Amino acid sequence: QSQLMESGGGLVQPGRSLRLSCAISGITLDYYAIGWFRQAPGKEREGISCISTMDGSTHYTDSVKGRFTISRDKAKNAVYLQMNSLKPEDTAVYYCAVTSGHFYCSDYVTYEYQYWGQGTQVTVSS
Repeated sequence: QSQLMESGGGLVQPGRSLRLSCAISGITLDYYAIGWFRQAPGKEREGISCISTMDGSTHYTDSVKGRFTISRDKAKNAVYLQMNSLKPEDTAVYYCAVTSGHFYCSDYVTYEYQYWGQGTQVTVSS
């Protein structure tokens, strides 16, 4: 059974950091793209980052560029999102997702993702 599980969320003050983890199990695809999404209350889900398992290339939405870093540990079958300089507007539920239809991330926000985690809450507040 394919499963994604996020962890690492929590309450943090503005300017501080968090690292989210996404543990992937049961996905037997050779290559795929992994995205991080977030959804704030009353807002649509937003794609914020993606990493390709084909070549390791990464993409970020403008609002997180320079602050967030996506990475992957192939041996642990995990993907991470290092979030620095957090802002109150980063408050949201964060999800990781896998698409089996694409190897690269060039248009990751438009892809259909077959596998989703349950989400982890990130709250940035003083």
